[in-house]
Amino acid sequence: MGRYTLAIAGLSVWWLAAGCGSKEEKEAEPVARVQTAAVRMDSVRRIIEADGILYPRNQASVVPKISAPVKAFYVNRGDRVREGQLLATLENRDLAAAAAESKGQYEQAEANYRATTAATVPEEVVKAQTDVQANKEAMDAAQKVYESRQELLAEGALARKLVQDAQVAYVQARSQYEAAKQHLEALQSAGKQEQIKTAEAQVATAKAHYQGSEAQLSYAEIRSPLNGVIADRGVYPGEMATAGSPLLTVIDNSRVVARLNVPQGQAMYLKVGGAAMLKQADGTEETPGAVTVVSPAVDPNSTTVQVWVETANPGGRLRAGVSVHVKFIAETIANAVVAPAAALLLGEEGGTQVIVVGTDKIAHIQKVEAGVRDGDKVQILSGAKPGEQVVTVGGLGLEDGTKVEVEKERS
Repeated sequence: MGRYTLAIAGLSVWWLAAGCGSKEEKEAEPVARVQTAAVRMDSVRRIIEADGILYPRNQASVVPKISAPVKAFYVNRGDRVREGQLLATLENRDLAAAAAESKGQYEQAEANYRATTAATVPEEVVKAQTDVQANKEAMDAAQKVYESRQELLAEGALARKLVQDAQVAYVQARSQYEAAKQHLEALQSAGKQEQIKTAEAQVATAKAHYQGSEAQLSYAEIRSPLNGVIADRGVYPGEMATAGSPLLTVIDNSRVVARLNVPQGQAMYLKVGGAAMLKQADGTEETPGAVTVVSPAVDPNSTTVQVWVETANPGGRLRAGVSVHVKFIAETIANAVVAPAAALLLGEEGGTQVIVVGTDKIAHIQKVEAGVRDGDKVQILSGAKPGEQVVTVGGLGLEDGTKVEVEKERS
């Protein structure tokens, strides 16, 4: 009986020892479940993304050149206007009066110029000579009458008043003769050309003054400098419009421009004419655009480069001032070594690594250098080869040399 009990006890100890040894063996060789995908040759796009603000392609602050009360507005905010359209008028009665006066002076100067130039015609000279001769004869006759009456007055045969009348007639005749003679001398003198030049200068001066007055009057009419929409109207009718201060703002929103600040390391891949996609911060619809400006200078404060992207804006659905997210496809790299982005892991010492599973079903950690990311795939510059299977699911915390079980391979 005692021998049988000892035999059973020995068998139990062996069975327990055998069971414990099997458990330790299993714990020494854990198996991790993972999913893998193949590293392959593929094309990859270099995508650059940035946020910016929309601006109208063109805008103008309409600034009056004169200070005057606003007489009338013909537009309101949101109204669409065309280039040259009358937007408002300022009080201009004083300017209109000044323009009318200047016009009269200009017309008078022109008339004087015509008279001066016409005097060079020979008929004018002949007429002037005839006038001189006739006035001289009239003066001589008046002189004789005056002298005769003086003699009769001295003899007491004539009243003094008649002598005085004769004297006045003689003086008038002599004045007319002198005027006619001077006119003839002026026509015959070499200084006639100077008179014509003087008349020309007077016309030019009067014309310039008239044009200046007309310009001042036109400043009272406020017109649109471009096709667009009224975005702002600063004052109301009757209020003072001040020279140099914006009265209205017109924006051309038929096309809009997104202004972005792109890191200089990424901006080097962008070129004028390159394609881009714009999306409002609170929207899902994307709008195609094109790069129009890549600044040649770097902002020293932010070390970024300003980039402009222009896009059509039919119906004005994109509003100036809103935030947009812009995505550029800077280039497409063909025949690149590509791995799923999910396979990339952060290494313990920094850097990037992947876990490669070979035919031995053992996990091997390999450091890699990543390049361009394009959605769910990433370019591998070094550290992995096409055809290798890399862990995409289950790799977090997996140690090098761990036995794995691949649930499903994805090509």
